[in-house]
Amino acid sequence: MKKSKSYKLEAPDGGWGILVCIGMALPFTSALAALPSFGLVFGDFLKSIGAETSAMAIITSAFFSAMSFAGLFSGSLFQRFGMRAVGVTGGILYFLGTGMQLFATSTMHLMLAFSLVQGLAFGLMVPTCYTTFNHYFVKNRVMWMSFAQTLIGLGSMLYPIVMQKLMQWYGFRGCLLVLTGLNAHAVLGMLVMHPVEWHMRRVPLSDEELQLKETTTVVVRIQPETPLKITEAEPKFLRRLSHADEHHMLKVISSRASSITSLGNWSGPVVVSDASPQMLHSLQSSRRPSMVGGSPTTNATAPDVPKKGWIRSVVDFLDLTLLKKPIYVNIVLGITFALYSDITFFTMQPVYLFELGYSRLDTATIIAIGAAADLTSRIFLAVTAVCIQVPSRYIYLAGAVFTVFARFVFNGITEFVGMACITGVIGFLRTWLHVPLPLVFADYLPKERFATGYGLFMFTQGNAMFLIGPIVGIIRDKTRDYLLVFNILNGFMILCAVPWVIEVLIVKFRRRNKIERNNVDHEDVTDAGSTTVVH
Repeated sequence: MKKSKSYKLEAPDGGWGILVCIGMALPFTSALAALPSFGLVFGDFLKSIGAETSAMAIITSAFFSAMSFAGLFSGSLFQRFGMRAVGVTGGILYFLGTGMQLFATSTMHLMLAFSLVQGLAFGLMVPTCYTTFNHYFVKNRVMWMSFAQTLIGLGSMLYPIVMQKLMQWYGFRGCLLVLTGLNAHAVLGMLVMHPVEWHMRRVPLSDEELQLKETTTVVVRIQPETPLKITEAEPKFLRRLSHADEHHMLKVISSRASSITSLGNWSGPVVVSDASPQMLHSLQSSRRPSMVGGSPTTNATAPDVPKKGWIRSVVDFLDLTLLKKPIYVNIVLGITFALYSDITFFTMQPVYLFELGYSRLDTATIIAIGAAADLTSRIFLAVTAVCIQVPSRYIYLAGAVFTVFARFVFNGITEFVGMACITGVIGFLRTWLHVPLPLVFADYLPKERFATGYGLFMFTQGNAMFLIGPIVGIIRDKTRDYLLVFNILNGFMILCAVPWVIEVLIVKFRRRNKIERNNVDHEDVTDAGSTTVVH
């Protein structure tokens, strides 16, 4: 006899996935390194048109806002046009946005080219990269994400040096021309985002899996008077229970109804016999048209599907039902507050050091120490992930908690050696907030909802930065008290850590109660079975 398929398909966890990591690093380096170096490239140009400080803040904030809107619609675009096509479109737009900056002569031109076009483009590429990565890696996600983030960290360290040299050699317009060619690699990065189905691994099935595959049969027992056909060879038993016993059994069965009502996707054989009428009604209503050995019953009719209103259409289009999930909302708000706190802290730190009287050389040295610690931490995470498997959310939570304590220490230090050491510690912990970020969503959301779920987060995070940023800026300008602002930023980090700790405790408490409840139900079923009379 011809043997049936004796292998299963698994995610590569390597192979072409390594090129996916490299492809992800190309646009991320171009975009994320461009923001800190924006003043280096465009500073003299903005100064020449008299819009240096105010324009810089508006342009970068608008970039994040455009990116968040693109991320919001990315999941729906994936379903309609395909993930790789959307990513390539984003790469082309990012390349064209850089080319448009060559002809910029005003702030509005930069707003259009950098903020709108490149912001939308980056918003399309981010979900494409993370969703593709999520499909290619299952077992060693932290290790390979650390590898990709290490490449991004290296690129971000080299980016300002390269920009400074290009400005020195070719001037403003010449630098933008070379930068346009460099950013064209974003298209290459998106082209390597192949569908994972092209590179799935064939893994041989074990003997136990083969046996399970050949013999698996779902048995659902209902009463013979149902319209479902029973084979004559099937033995029939008659149970006589009191009304109270039957009601009790029905409650126990209902607590496990998910194992029965989820048979809608089952295509294997179903043997039907012996159950109460109440359970039969529940089973039939949850599985119509009924299937016996793959054949539908003749009296089943498809119900009319009511037309959806525009509100429901928008909810389905953007997958807004995720907002009903408290854990998802807690994840989104926590990461939003933590990211805002982290980005704003490192943006303000150089200005604070100048206020303390540090020279440009000392300030640059401290910032470089923080960047080196960040890169070291990325390598550390990649290496340790090979030996130790820790949930991504726990890594993020640990990073948030330790950062809170490190920031309090930072506020009490003014001398150079202490400042360099605590900046290195905070830089090391910063990796724990950035590397596991997409993996937190990948671990919680199913693959088919990852793109829309991450898009909702991008929308929330981008607009939160756009709204909260000016408020914190006003407090800083009015008080000129940087320690007050750092404490406010630490408060935002606490808004991530504390709710997450509370959630972990609640989930563990409920899980323990559920296990105890299931044990009690199992004992009740055993007791009820022992009192059953069989004729």
